Amino acid sequence: MTARILMVDDEPDAQELFKQNFRREIRSGLYSFDFAQSGEEALEVMNSQRPPEIVLVLSDINMPGISGIDLLEKIRGKWPEVPVFMITAYGDKATEEKAGSLGAEGFLSKPIDFAVLKEELSQSIEKSI
Repeated sequence: MTARILMVDDEPDAQELFKQNFRREIRSGLYSFDFAQSGEEALEVMNSQRPPEIVLVLSDINMPGISGIDLLEKIRGKWPEVPVFMITAYGDKATEEKAGSLGAEGFLSKPIDFAVLKEELSQSIEKSI
């Protein structure tokens, strides 16, 4: 079974970076990725599926419009079973604590250590399936 992951980041390079670092997992059918460049676009993706096929969300925190923290709250409210990992280039303790209190599964700093991320994803998806 392919685990479908939604990656939300307003930086245009993020999509290519994830495709490159997960090319083996994508090719083997372990993961498939949907990409959104805003919180609003991410909610459109989530709402367009009945039931949602996304099994995990990776979201940048600092984005124009709906921030990653606001997106986390909305996902927790409507899809509490979907794990959400927060990603930021500006890791600060207060933001990490807020994300944790809102139900974030994990908190990752940029630049992303993809070996660590792959392990985190594997464990989280295994728990949620």
